[in-house]
Amino acid sequence: MFFANCQFACPIIVSDMKRIETALTPEVRTRVAFTLVTFDTKRDKPAALAAYRLTHALAGENWTLLHGQPDDVLELAALLGLKFKEDANGQFAHSNVITILNAEGEIVHQQIGLNQDIQESVRLLRQLVAK
Repeated sequence: MFFANCQFACPIIVSDMKRIETALTPEVRTRVAFTLVTFDTKRDKPAALAAYRLTHALAGENWTLLHGQPDDVLELAALLGLKFKEDANGQFAHSNVITILNAEGEIVHQQIGLNQDIQESVRLLRQLVAK
């Protein structure tokens, strides 16, 4: 989860996700979906997310950027074990987590923190695709 106006953590999370994508073979990469869901239900409408996609070069069919209703975003964050809170300036303090789900939508792994070693995430994605 992220928000498009983030100036610190979210660009690093996206960069970490792109590093994971790059580390996958082309065959595995085509079977992995990368999804970003925004915390910012007020500003991150489809046009803002489309601009974010272009700015951050999130090309390809395997990248999806989503927004939702506030209650749905809260529920998803809770299900993923993520916390976020909007401050008075419209910024969000939030967990820095990349979550890997299996085909059934179950959490398989969470990469916690920024600029972490991606090898375990890559290994698990390869393993999931091989099933």
